[in-house]
Amino acid sequence: MFAEVAFPISNFQSFTYVIPKELKNEIQLGSRVLAPFGKRNCQGMVLGIKSTTSYSGKIKSIHSLVDDIPVVTPELWKLICWMSNYYMTPIGQVAKTVLPKNLSTRYKPAKRWYVESSSFVKGDFILSLEKRAPKQFEIYNIIQSSTYPIKVSSLKEFVSNPLQACRSLERQGFVKLEERMSLPDSSGFSFEPMHKKVVFNEDQEKAVKNIKQSLNKDNFSPILLHGVTGSGKTEIYISAVRHCLSLKRTAIILLPEISLTPQIAGRFKSVFGNSIALWHSRLSKSQRAWTWNQICKGSFQVVIGARSAIFAPLNKLGLIVIDEEQEASFRQDSPAPRYHARDVALVRAKYEGAVAILSSATPSLESYHNYLTKKIHYLHLPKRYGKATYPIVHLVDMLQNQEESGKYDQVISGLLQDKIEERLTNKEQVILLQNRRGFSPVIRCKDCGAISKCPYCNVTTSFHLKTNNIMCHFCGHTETKENKVCYDCGSSHLLYSGTGTQKVESLMKKTYPSASIGRLDIDTSSKGEQLTSILKSFNKGKIDILLGTQMIAKGLDFPNATLVGIINADLGLHLPDFRVGERIFQLIYQASGRSGRRDKQGEVVIQTFSPENPVIKKASTLNMMEYYKIALKEREELNYPPFSWLSKIEIAGTNQDKAYNLSKELHHKIKGAYNGLEILGPAPCYIEKLRNQYRFHIVFKSIKTLDPNGKRLHQFLKLNFNDINKRFKVGGNRVNIHIDPLSLI
Repeated sequence: MFAEVAFPISNFQSFTYVIPKELKNEIQLGSRVLAPFGKRNCQGMVLGIKSTTSYSGKIKSIHSLVDDIPVVTPELWKLICWMSNYYMTPIGQVAKTVLPKNLSTRYKPAKRWYVESSSFVKGDFILSLEKRAPKQFEIYNIIQSSTYPIKVSSLKEFVSNPLQACRSLERQGFVKLEERMSLPDSSGFSFEPMHKKVVFNEDQEKAVKNIKQSLNKDNFSPILLHGVTGSGKTEIYISAVRHCLSLKRTAIILLPEISLTPQIAGRFKSVFGNSIALWHSRLSKSQRAWTWNQICKGSFQVVIGARSAIFAPLNKLGLIVIDEEQEASFRQDSPAPRYHARDVALVRAKYEGAVAILSSATPSLESYHNYLTKKIHYLHLPKRYGKATYPIVHLVDMLQNQEESGKYDQVISGLLQDKIEERLTNKEQVILLQNRRGFSPVIRCKDCGAISKCPYCNVTTSFHLKTNNIMCHFCGHTETKENKVCYDCGSSHLLYSGTGTQKVESLMKKTYPSASIGRLDIDTSSKGEQLTSILKSFNKGKIDILLGTQMIAKGLDFPNATLVGIINADLGLHLPDFRVGERIFQLIYQASGRSGRRDKQGEVVIQTFSPENPVIKKASTLNMMEYYKIALKEREELNYPPFSWLSKIEIAGTNQDKAYNLSKELHHKIKGAYNGLEILGPAPCYIEKLRNQYRFHIVFKSIKTLDPNGKRLHQFLKLNFNDINKRFKVGGNRVNIHIDPLSLI
């Protein structure tokens, strides 16, 4: 017997191997195997099994299976094949994403020594120990004072060899030692279980009833759950999951931001206990390995996590919830496959016969248009839960404000300052959104006027006060402030301007010295436990003012937060991208929704230099429907999604001329163009240089009225660019295909 095996390489070739007799009955489609590839054994996936082969050369044998139980269900196998075909990515690369290399069902947690005190020790023995061995006496007191067994390794700060010391204590009858598996602890990524009584309103009852009816049918059912901020969407998820589990099926909850995980996990744990698994990038290797192992074995019925959680190998999947489905973080742009978790979720739900709920207060224009064209079932929650009302919104023209005050470097307007003081006096909390990290995001030369840019990227660098470094947020290139000079003229006379989260934090501490300030951005939440700790502190009222980037703008529910300040509402508004307006509207709307979520009236202060911009004006009225009408009309006039299918070819290389010449060659050799297809480029990307790579792209738009299901565009792309690295002399350049890209920047 022979197996066709694909490896995670950048072409579509598969390789033939002999199946050993001992594995003949165990290997199946989708099995992960170790097989000789080059000079070492590599992990690959079985694509096919056959009794004969036409290959005449020497055929090597598969070394072993990676998993001791099958993990790829027929439905998951179909999903892998679909992703490979749709995103034009070799199946080996897809398999690596769906089933990461370092995860296996054979994983066993490491064993650790634990120690506890004996039930009874006479007092004179203890006194004797204190005199004979004071170090042993010290750790014995620590062990004896604990109500549960403790890790021996935790005693290392008291004695150099704690295991030896504990064994000595055990021989004397003071303690008991036991070696046991050390299970990874993920409790630091969740709030304490939050128990609360929920009484649904009429709209919620209707939504829950519809979802339950869909679950009962045991068929694929896509639903758009459009609920205003604070309308109780999480409680609807819980009700849906509870019904799903009663039908002996499992569920996946996808979240766009890791910041949303602690609160939602806490709510789910209060209802479902230990049947919940958390899955995201901040888990340690051991936590990920153990969690995945237990998912495969059926120990968890619900998985909550970021985009990669869509691949959780759950059996009998009945429900997928995509929370904040409009978020760009659901899209993976690197490495391949370049997929969108929302779209993959819909396909997986189709194969599993499951219900897929796309949920948001600000749905993507694509999902909203699918509702308008009756391609998706629509459920609407137009009211906030309980007694909560919409916040009062104030729009501040910062240009006018600065002219009136004479303070042209003013970050916080007079109105926002007054509102913050009111909240602090009333013992209420404040959320401030500044969607740019660091202290000063703009560094300008005083002598020649040049703006500092990263030498490896065509983007500005930012000054970080805490580390005293200049940093590029794209590639991570770092320089010390002391050694920083202008790249154009060599001058060291530099002006640090602009506003990042660190500057806002510094201003808040100076202006409100008695207030407790918390900052939440990538710099303060590099570890999941740090993020959870900050959110817990704010939830318990230990932080008065929480400021941060977009991670604080959605999904979070803090009852005492009654004021939201959006400091630079128009940040990024003028970027040359067709989705910019939609994203900024959604960010403002979502951030505003963090205010006044209980019985206290909320307020929002939106600071902007573009008060007349339609995006800002509509966002300030919290009128989503009206803005979406305008945005859809613009998209239709320009033939951008949701009125067209969009794809692009990106060419990147360290040599600018070679990369551009390859892009021209690709464009020149294009064949099979059809009516309704628009080809743009080749042209430099907006950020032309990124991570020392010069970037060019060719964009393809296929009008949906002439290509309703996108098949014509897909066939065209396969005709021209399938297995592109084989067909063109890339010459050190990199060519990537992006299907349904979210951005052209």
